[in-house]
Amino acid sequence: MSVGAAQLGLRQNWKQFTLLVIVNAFVGGMVGIERTVLPMLAEQDFGIASRTAALSFIVAFGISKALSNYFVGRLAGRFGRKSMLVTGWLLALPVPFMLIYADAWSWIVAANILLGIHQGFAWSSTVVMKMDLVGEKDRGLAMGLNEFAGYLAVAAVAFLTGLLAAEYGPRPVPFQVGIGIAVVGLLLTVLWVKDTGHHVHAEAAKSAVPLLEKPFLDTSVRHRVLGSVTQAGLVNNLNDGMLWGLLPVLLAGQGFNTASIGAIAAVYPAVWGLGQLLTGKLADHVDRKLLLVLGMVLQGIAILFLPYVDAQGTYIALSATLGLGTALVYPTFLATIAAHTHPKQRAESLGIFRLWRDLGYAIGALLTGLIADRFGLTASILSIGVITVISGLLVWLRMPAERRCLEPIDLKKWLEKPDVRVVDVRSPEEYASGHLPEAINIPVDRLLEQARTWPKRQRIVTVCAKGGGRSAQAAQLLRDVGFGRTWWLCGGTLGWS
Repeated sequence: MSVGAAQLGLRQNWKQFTLLVIVNAFVGGMVGIERTVLPMLAEQDFGIASRTAALSFIVAFGISKALSNYFVGRLAGRFGRKSMLVTGWLLALPVPFMLIYADAWSWIVAANILLGIHQGFAWSSTVVMKMDLVGEKDRGLAMGLNEFAGYLAVAAVAFLTGLLAAEYGPRPVPFQVGIGIAVVGLLLTVLWVKDTGHHVHAEAAKSAVPLLEKPFLDTSVRHRVLGSVTQAGLVNNLNDGMLWGLLPVLLAGQGFNTASIGAIAAVYPAVWGLGQLLTGKLADHVDRKLLLVLGMVLQGIAILFLPYVDAQGTYIALSATLGLGTALVYPTFLATIAAHTHPKQRAESLGIFRLWRDLGYAIGALLTGLIADRFGLTASILSIGVITVISGLLVWLRMPAERRCLEPIDLKKWLEKPDVRVVDVRSPEEYASGHLPEAINIPVDRLLEQARTWPKRQRIVTVCAKGGGRSAQAAQLLRDVGFGRTWWLCGGTLGWS
């Protein structure tokens, strides 16, 4: 396939996109095999009473996944996305056998190191490949579908293994599910998944997003948008690490049986997964800053209530609230990172974000384990709830607001004043086929160069055919370089007419 033949868009690439969604469901299922069972296994089979020691498997998983995310981001451009995905599945194959036959807790920790590397390679690859396929306009929807499939699979397999553990015991039957998942995931990838390198080159040729000067520093902290998203991602997984390790223990202490614990624990990733079908699309149309703040605060409040309830229905409601809060932020994280990075740096920047985000698992497990051992379970859970709320407030304070589209009726009023510049950011051929009478034509890839001489206080409205694609990208580019009074036209030229 030539570069020119690569088309961007969800509709244009629906077959490969659908296949990658299915593959990511299998990736999520690999985590689900131990989500319910492993915290109880630590105490029942290995006699580990210390919360810090019991949560060591999450620390191992979080660190290995985080580092893998980073290296996949660096290596994907050199060796291709598909090769990273195949590598991830090969690394998954030994994990179920290690969990089944482990005779010491160190083997469980080692299995989780491999599981973390598998998740870093496989999940990161499916995320980046979907971003490559769909282009700018549908990135939120793409990430919603990706995370929906992955986390719904986590929930389904967690629920299934909880039932199997209640019927047959924690080993070996629940972990045998993982053998089938790993084999099928590998076969799907090797036989039918195609690399997306041509799509990256096609988008890069048209992109006007500036290259990051120092990708690691910018993504981690320096860039106001990327840094805000990265800290929130870390805290999101910090509280998820706490829930993974301590929620089954909290519920067992309340007298719930294994099947009930599995059901309650499964609601959280189920709502998280299903919710992203809606919230992913929202991230393409609603202020992403608002979604991030609302999601983080909602999570924090739900966590703060966990120690003070005892009814199964209330726990299910809180688990659902946690899932909704996480659904609001998860696709929004990824869509925001992609929107503010050049296609050539997308895999690297997403890898850096996912490095910090998944270090949250390790930090959360260590922090909650240490606090639980010293001050008790309640203090540990409350501390994570407070940190989560603070993270949402940091996004509110630091991340610039995203002004979205301007309605055609409002633009008609604005055009009566002299300080409004309307810029059609499509190609000259598209512009010639029909445009607003007041619009000048500057393709998006030449916009920043042309805008150097414009006054920064001028009101600017960017326009494309339907609105929300190139016009939204162009408006964001102008805001990033200091044109604070920039909007894009709702509905584009079609909406205007």
